[in-house]
Amino acid sequence: MLLLGLLLGGLLTGGGFWLGQQSDSSDVATSNGSGAIVQDDSEDQPAASPPPTLVVGDVDEPVAAVAAVLAPSVVGVSNQLGEGSGVAYTETRLITNAHVVGDFTDVQILLEDGRVFDGTVLGTDESRDVAVVELEEAVLTPATFAPSSSVEVGQLAVAVGSPFGLEQTVTAGIVSAVDRVVENDLSGEVKLVAMVQTDAPINPGNSGGALADREGRVVGMNTSIRTAGGVNASVGIGFAVPSDTMLLIAERIVDGKSLETGFLGVTLRDSVVDPVGAIVTEVNTDSAAELAGIEVEDIIVEVGGRPIDGTFALAAAIQIRNPGETVEIVVSRSGELVTVQAELGSS
Repeated sequence: MLLLGLLLGGLLTGGGFWLGQQSDSSDVATSNGSGAIVQDDSEDQPAASPPPTLVVGDVDEPVAAVAAVLAPSVVGVSNQLGEGSGVAYTETRLITNAHVVGDFTDVQILLEDGRVFDGTVLGTDESRDVAVVELEEAVLTPATFAPSSSVEVGQLAVAVGSPFGLEQTVTAGIVSAVDRVVENDLSGEVKLVAMVQTDAPINPGNSGGALADREGRVVGMNTSIRTAGGVNASVGIGFAVPSDTMLLIAERIVDGKSLETGFLGVTLRDSVVDPVGAIVTEVNTDSAAELAGIEVEDIIVEVGGRPIDGTFALAAAIQIRNPGETVEIVVSRSGELVTVQAELGSS
């Protein structure tokens, strides 16, 4: 059973840790901002400033080409306790992981050319492990961000960051999975985040760095890895916060909007036969679900236009939204598809 909004589980089941890098180099367990460049034809996207030169078409060394495009946009982020990475999305702001900045309000930013600047943490969202840092001077080179809908399993994935303090380290692999739901309990309450999974080697210090496609566009922010057998280093299973989530949360932080997660108010179990989804076993009184007309034995198969393959996927889809936000939910009821509109509550 899974009570949506009160989710149970540990950090990265099966063993795993977040990728902050301590200053003594030991392993540590642990999306649309103003001016962000998002390549998408959707009318909902903000006006974009001209992107940096992109890698287009076939090239002899695609990873080298991506690294050349992306390097100016990936920075080092450090404080008194450790260091990680970050991705510029305006000339004065960058996105990194919440666990990279921790409780600090001031951090140091290392640019590709070796210059160091003081940065101010504008805010953090521990539930999605996203933070925004601002510099007083317009010295950053904004990255280009690809819409999450463009990411495909098997495509080239290039990671740039500072593993173990080795700045501007480039590694490559593929996208192993999309919408891979990962547990995050940094905030003290377990939240679920749909991630991009990659086998590109990432290690402590890569946190906050970029995961990019073959055109040098950021598709995610490297955040955590799965580990096993006491090996606290890359074993080929890494997770990145998707670009859409990065920019959405960054916008909320900059605009001072609520970072509270939405709440549907249902208890669930997985549906393992057709139709696949999340079976409602209980509906909370006066909850968003009850007011929307969701019933016990309904199978939730779609949220906001995206398929739902189980309880964790549903939780991630709800928790990325704010209380008060209305979302379209499709349920299978007695073999018929029914669409409802739910105004999410507060957790």
